[in-house]
Amino acid sequence: MLYLHDVWLNWFEGEENGYNVCFFHEWRRSDSIELLDQVPLLYITEELFDYIENDMHSLPDDMMNQVYKRAYMRKNQDRQPLEFAAVVTDGRDIIAFDTIGYQIPVRKSRLIPRQEQLVYDMIKTTQPESFNFDGSSVTKEYHILSMNPEFVHGLTRRERQLKQLLMIAMDQLKTADNLEELRYWLTEWDPKQYPYIQNMDVTAVWNRLYDGVKYGWRQAHEDLCQKMIKGQPFLEQMWDIEQKTLQNTSKLK
Repeated sequence: MLYLHDVWLNWFEGEENGYNVCFFHEWRRSDSIELLDQVPLLYITEELFDYIENDMHSLPDDMMNQVYKRAYMRKNQDRQPLEFAAVVTDGRDIIAFDTIGYQIPVRKSRLIPRQEQLVYDMIKTTQPESFNFDGSSVTKEYHILSMNPEFVHGLTRRERQLKQLLMIAMDQLKTADNLEELRYWLTEWDPKQYPYIQNMDVTAVWNRLYDGVKYGWRQAHEDLCQKMIKGQPFLEQMWDIEQKTLQNTSKLK
């Protein structure tokens, strides 16, 4: 088995979509970086890699058995084993996972560039393993709270976080299914359509609003998001975190 040593990881917990597991250039000073003394490296098929990177389903038993307690983190002078953790690659991309004792990849992280290159060098003479994984029965489903990658393509970490807030607010709006409220927010988004909006039914208004906001991120998205989350402490707190991050980044420049 192949192993990496002294691996710096920035865990993102509970992320089912790989686009939210940030690459090194998007790591922040406020992130909690963890050092693994040793972690097994597995060269796997593209299907299995995509399954790990972009979902949170049970991992193959034979793969779990192979990595069982073979990863170690160092705390002070002690080496503590992680039950199921590994770095996996399909030869194109790389991701680390830690199940924290479960059967699913609860925590995921990218690697720093130097260690990514080391991974590619280490697998040059090996072949990918499937670990009896059958991807034909697995279908990835996207929805408003788990956006299709094309809706966040090209966005920064901050923009993805804010778009997630907007989608949470949109989901609440959809659940309430209040025609006047929907018309109000569509007018906020696209004031020029006001005369037509007044004649739209619930379905038409929702579709127009969702189709309008689902792609990309611009100032209009940001303004709508800030207005929609107003009065919701948890969402406002997340908004404030991203604003402070933006301010700190500007100061560094």
